[in-house]
Amino acid sequence: MILSTINDKLTYKNYTAEVKADTDAGVLRGQVLDIKDTITFEGNTLSEAVQDFRRAIDDYIAFCEELGQSPDEPFSGRFLMRTSPDKHRMFYLAAQRANKTLNDWVEDKAMSAAQRELSDYPHAS
Repeated sequence: MILSTINDKLTYKNYTAEVKADTDAGVLRGQVLDIKDTITFEGNTLSEAVQDFRRAIDDYIAFCEELGQSPDEPFSGRFLMRTSPDKHRMFYLAAQRANKTLNDWVEDKAMSAAQRELSDYPHAS
């Protein structure tokens, strides 16, 4: 039975993980968030879980290198958006009217929409 999530997330080499207490097994289990591949770890104490998390990330990166593949990386904070020229112009004009840069305007609108869409999703924050 997994009882609860540890409030703070772990971070190492730009990877973030969530840790949960497994009361039946008496261990802390964790999983790396925000990547397609699955990376898990565990420990009997928080210190052991953190150590195993770091080892799991290092092993994952080394394994990907052995395969000649790039490791799946967490979000960089940048993405490309494609749209029609007419929509691009509308976004630009709306941003100007709001006294914002186009990037800031799009980020504000996208964040508002994401917060509404994910209001009941536990990993959204």
